[in-house]
Amino acid sequence: MCEISVIIPVFNAEKYLKHLLDSLIHQTFGFEKMEVIMIDDCSTDKSKEVMERYAKKYKNIKAIYLKENHHVAGTARNVGMKEATGKYYMFADADDFFTENACKMMYDAIEEKNADFITANYINTDENGTLWNKPIFDQEKYKDFKLSIKDFKKSFFILNSSACNKIFRASFVKEKKIQFLEGVPAEDAFFTTSCFIQSKKVYYLKEVMYCYRQRNKDKKTNSVSFSLSRDYFRRINIAYRAIYENFRDHKQIAFYRYTYAKNMSYMLYKFIDSKALTDEERIDVMKEMRWFYELSEKLRVPACQMAQSMIVNKIIKEDYEEALNYCKIVADIRNFLPKEIREDMSRPDAAMYQKIEKYNEEYEEEN
Repeated sequence: MCEISVIIPVFNAEKYLKHLLDSLIHQTFGFEKMEVIMIDDCSTDKSKEVMERYAKKYKNIKAIYLKENHHVAGTARNVGMKEATGKYYMFADADDFFTENACKMMYDAIEEKNADFITANYINTDENGTLWNKPIFDQEKYKDFKLSIKDFKKSFFILNSSACNKIFRASFVKEKKIQFLEGVPAEDAFFTTSCFIQSKKVYYLKEVMYCYRQRNKDKKTNSVSFSLSRDYFRRINIAYRAIYENFRDHKQIAFYRYTYAKNMSYMLYKFIDSKALTDEERIDVMKEMRWFYELSEKLRVPACQMAQSMIVNKIIKEDYEEALNYCKIVADIRNFLPKEIREDMSRPDAAMYQKIEKYNEEYEEEN
């Protein structure tokens, strides 16, 4: 048994995998106390050659090759956890990398706090691995603290969906039988929120531990992402239902309402921006995801903007043709906007979360 098992799904990552593996080999924690498990999801480039080279050189690096391509990382991560012998799990995407003190700082924290998992600050990098100027979370504003599922502000903001800037106690994950969803996107959001819902001790560390590479092309082509196709929306619908039902079944809908606000805005603009859907497919997607948009009324979570509200209301009323027309108008407008503005539109702002907070008491009285 080792101290930390690092699990890495791999798909067409030959250009970046060496950087990640080297960042683990040179950890101040001591590489001899770790194991690295790489799971190749039928890569078509030379990723396997990189994996084999490192696996032959280091006895604590293991290469596993899946026989079928699963398109998303959930299956690979679950396979990795089955093979892992570590006291703790860490995860990485094959095109990212760790800071040199990441494993030591997270290991020391989870041991000291006796936590179920630790989540840490992270930073974006350029294609070539150059760090951006500022980490994701402001280190002056957000100090180290204990998260709480009753905290709908700071804890919600800090708890990002990724599994990669975290360390998990393996015994906790096994006891709660928590796994990644398979065959769908948002598999890490399901895993992370499942851990949070069932945990007793979770802590945040303000220091940057993980480096998230922003690819020149759409991010994460190696991490088995989907185009915004009909199949993508079918799969994300499955994932979002699983996440909602998980919160519901554990009676944590109050926290989920904030998660829902973020997901609703994000998903609606993904749908609007998609250029891979026919009109007929768009209507099919709206019908399938009507349950999701109905939650806006059920959970008293209003849409972020007037345009969103109009579309959501039409979907709820099953007026799909009119909803489709509204989507086309918004899509035309967004085509002329800079990327930064489009991304800002896709995220709820502080005013949106204040509205949800305002409706908290009314929602609780109704339920």
